[in-house]
Amino acid sequence: MTSGTKTYRVSFHNQGKIYEIYAKSVHQSALFGFIEVEEIVFGEKSSLLVDPSEEHLKTEFAGVSRTYLPMHAVVRIDEVEKTGHSKITERPDGDGNVTPFPVFTPGQGTTKS
Repeated sequence: MTSGTKTYRVSFHNQGKIYEIYAKSVHQSALFGFIEVEEIVFGEKSSLLVDPSEEHLKTEFAGVSRTYLPMHAVVRIDEVEKTGHSKITERPDGDGNVTPFPVFTPGQGTTKS
């Protein structure tokens, strides 16, 4: 990167949708099993075009200085050169490329004799 500041694109699933946000700081949290995302960045406002999903994200993360994402919800984290537009997309059904990580629950699926 030429500017010296890093920007990360974080993709994660939440309530059946894929969220894609940009942040200046991403690291492992002190809370076990969580990724800490700070300084969420949104694209600059344009008077010509308003993206409703980015506006929804702005209101959802308004006043949030730090958010904690469960590790199993994170799809990928990329270091990028430019900040893009944050967005929410529908999760593909059927044989999609994004599948939640299976969660093991003790005692589930075991039979007692």
